[in-house]
Amino acid sequence: MFSEKFIYIAGFAVLAALVNGLGIYAIYKNREWAEKTKTYFMCFAAGILISTPLTLALPNAIKSNPYAGFIALGGFLFMFFSNEIIKYHTKQKELEFGITAAEGIGLHSFIDGVIYTVTFNVSVLIGILSATGLVIHEFAEGVITYIFLLKGGLEKKKAGIYAFMIAGLTTPLGAFIVYPAVKVLDESMLGLMLGFMAGVLLYLSASHLLPEAREHEKEHSALAFLGGVALALFIVLSKNM
Repeated sequence: MFSEKFIYIAGFAVLAALVNGLGIYAIYKNREWAEKTKTYFMCFAAGILISTPLTLALPNAIKSNPYAGFIALGGFLFMFFSNEIIKYHTKQKELEFGITAAEGIGLHSFIDGVIYTVTFNVSVLIGILSATGLVIHEFAEGVITYIFLLKGGLEKKKAGIYAFMIAGLTTPLGAFIVYPAVKVLDESMLGLMLGFMAGVLLYLSASHLLPEAREHEKEHSALAFLGGVALALFIVLSKNM
């Protein structure tokens, strides 16, 4: 009934939502532990997400369409300017801060779902590598979203429910909404979309996850980052042997 690619997309999208919910539950029940571990999750995920587009996704995108590199730059700039707009609005009052920050995370999570759909339609290996990094970072994203909503003045239970709706459910939503359109695209158009997603992944890792992790740096956070890089390189190189 369902294609293999759809099963992968749906499985990772739902898993992302569950891991996000786990992060929210962890900080709801044990704030100290969740705050302490989120940095390692972000660093490890950043290692995977910075390696995958540079060694696999972008080269494959350019192979399918020579203009994919320009589109990758467009994906990076799209994320840069959307975050600049969000940052500008977070200068407002406490409640606006929580809501606007949550809107930004909701947009990122929706794009995560789109990434699953595009990458798996190009290659199962690219999809698995991209999705693994994105799923791992969902734990930290759930923690961060919950904290933002608490800072915005919501009480604990409401903050947990809204955080899951904003950061958790939007990922499968993005994957399922885009799937019908993506599966009918030809190789050249998929190359452009993969290029755009490579730019988004580079932004998420280098300009979003790593700066956030460095701000709350722990003793072995660099090792966690290098572990993510090593895992991605091992999978890519094993495939090419």
